[in-house]
Amino acid sequence: MSLAASQSPAPKGNAFTIGVVAACYNPQLVNALLARVQAGLRAAGVQARRIRVVRVPGSHELPVAAQWLARRRPDAVIALGVLIRGDTIHYELIANATTEALQAVALATGVPVINGVIVAETAAQARARCAGRIDRGAEFAHAALVMADLRRRISQ
Repeated sequence: MSLAASQSPAPKGNAFTIGVVAACYNPQLVNALLARVQAGLRAAGVQARRIRVVRVPGSHELPVAAQWLARRRPDAVIALGVLIRGDTIHYELIANATTEALQAVALATGVPVINGVIVAETAAQARARCAGRIDRGAEFAHAALVMADLRRRISQ
C-alpha cells in the first residue's frame, strides 16, 4: 500500500451495517487497528450497534469468518490482521493465502471484503500502520463505506 490514500469522499454511514473480523495474533497492533477502524466508521455515521466485530485466532482464519459474516448480508466486511516478517517465509504464505481467500469470499458472496491485513517487514513498520502516523484503520473504514455505497447504487 502506498502512502497516498484515496481522496474520494466517504458516504454517510448511518444506513450501513459493517462486519469486522479481527485476528487475535499480534494483539496490541490488531487492537489499535480495530480501534481506528471503529473510529473511522463511527465518524462517518455508522451506529455502534451496526458494527459487528468477531475475533479469530490469526490471519489465516480471517477468510472463513469473513465468509460467515458475509452470509449475514452486511453492507461490507473488513478483515484485520498483522503479519510481520520472521526468520522464514511463513508470513508470506499466510499473506498470499489470506489475500486470495478474502477476494474469493467477496466474489462468491457479492459482499465487499476489505483486506485490512497489514503485512510488514518489521515491527516498526507494523506499528506505524496500526497505531502510528499512517492511519490504515481509517483507510480500511473509508474503503468499506465507499464499496458499500457503490454496491447499493449498482444494485438499485
